[in-house]
Amino acid sequence: MVQLTRAGAVVSVSAEDLNHLRRQFDRLHCILLPSLLEPGLLHVIQRHIDAATFNPKTHEGIGTELCMAENPAAYTLRFLANDPQLFEVIQQITGCGRIGCFDGRVYRMVPGSQHYDSWHDDMIEHRMIGMSINLSRTIYSGGIFQMRDRNSLQIIHETANTGFGDGIIFRLAPHLQHRITEVDGSVPKTAFAGWFQSEPDFYADLKNAPQQPLTEAPG
Repeated sequence: MVQLTRAGAVVSVSAEDLNHLRRQFDRLHCILLPSLLEPGLLHVIQRHIDAATFNPKTHEGIGTELCMAENPAAYTLRFLANDPQLFEVIQQITGCGRIGCFDGRVYRMVPGSQHYDSWHDDMIEHRMIGMSINLSRTIYSGGIFQMRDRNSLQIIHETANTGFGDGIIFRLAPHLQHRITEVDGSVPKTAFAGWFQSEPDFYADLKNAPQQPLTEAPG
């Protein structure tokens, strides 16, 4: 089990399970970690999201989405994703180099709103490994994560990642591209997504970063 809780990351993975995850990641460049966000914490996060402001965001040449404004839930998710124990198990599974930090945001793709995500590789700003955690309250339709080989254009792996609090970990490399397909139906997709980076060092910079504690959201 790999899980983010209010007390930090909980990692309890046998050598056999770790080897299985490594082999799967080597083959598909992507793995699913069920309930990566602890259910009770997910519920609190979702209540903050319900009250949050989302603003239009354009990723030049890639796509458009809604991005959640900074709030205690965003700060908490980033803080938990920068846990040294999580860094260690991600390094063990993926074989990436030393992780300095995780940087991410909460985004939403709404059906019928022309939100889209085109093929890209995210190979900037010292990024090594991607992560996306499903924060949606209801199972959405579409919004499938896909990876392909840049040269052959062959799809290597795809997953809907609709399990509540489930997370996917995926490789970033020049020969790989990924995207999220269009969300359809009537339910939006909401996720916390970002990148494990070799630098900067999160804990070296922590004292300079504003933090707000996560409290129970009203309602």
